[in-house]
Amino acid sequence: MAHSIACDPRPARSKAALREALLAARQHLPGDDFRDERLTGHIVALLLERAPRCVAAYWPIAGEFDVRPALERWLSMQSDGNAALPVVVARDAPMIFHRWRPGEPVKDGRFRIPVPQSEHPVRPDLLLIPCVGIDRARFRLGYGGGFYDRTLAAIEGPRPFAVGIAFDAGRLDELPREAHDIPLDVGMSESGVW
Repeated sequence: MAHSIACDPRPARSKAALREALLAARQHLPGDDFRDERLTGHIVALLLERAPRCVAAYWPIAGEFDVRPALERWLSMQSDGNAALPVVVARDAPMIFHRWRPGEPVKDGRFRIPVPQSEHPVRPDLLLIPCVGIDRARFRLGYGGGFYDRTLAAIEGPRPFAVGIAFDAGRLDELPREAHDIPLDVGMSESGVW
């Protein structure tokens, strides 16, 4: 359950400053094949352990970790595995997910983030979620639009298993929290899973 900070504008301001600093730091991370392979390995191991039917990934932007190689590796091991990408339908609405496999055509969606060209809605049971920052309690700092929190809050029935993906540079002891923040089920970086 998210912790409420009632009517206090400080968390939003401190989140904005923290977001800016973490994004700047992430943009300056040097390329590191070993780091990327470790994180890919953690993702594939978790997917094999959890055995989801459908995994919603994300298209990497702004220096985010590229989960597509991990998704591709997992799909090659699962004859019945499915994948999807999130689709933003409106600024204040939950996202939906359309079926997609690495290599299939994409088109520009809202905010110019690629989405599947074909529109086949699916209901994923595991979400790989990009994080600008993530803390020990698995609260996530994103870009400030609230899309993942809104989507997780709106899902009826069993909630998909939510996996936050970040680099070690985005791991923090504790993030400022607001009433709408929802902790993820697992956090993951190149150093491991928590």
